[in-house]
Amino acid sequence: VMHCAYLIQYGVALVSGEEIKSNEEPRTWVQSIFFWFRVLLSLTVLSFSLAVTLVALFQGKTTMWPNVPTWASLLSFVFLLILVGMLEAMQ
Repeated sequence: VMHCAYLIQYGVALVSGEEIKSNEEPRTWVQSIFFWFRVLLSLTVLSFSLAVTLVALFQGKTTMWPNVPTWASLLSFVFLLILVGMLEAMQ
């Protein structure tokens, strides 16, 4: 699922106008097709998992305490997701 980060990398490079510098040789067309297939597959898996998680949160199919409102569950999910992302970035 980490191939989705390439979309962010290319987007930031496009907005900033900077060229992405690499020590690797340019990809062949087969490598490019395989690369973008992996990016699209990762984006699909990530989108599906996010959709399933949000549906479960809004339908109350979680192990959250019964008295916790849905918006608080969603807020804690987003907070924990951001926290894990920062911890991964610090590795």
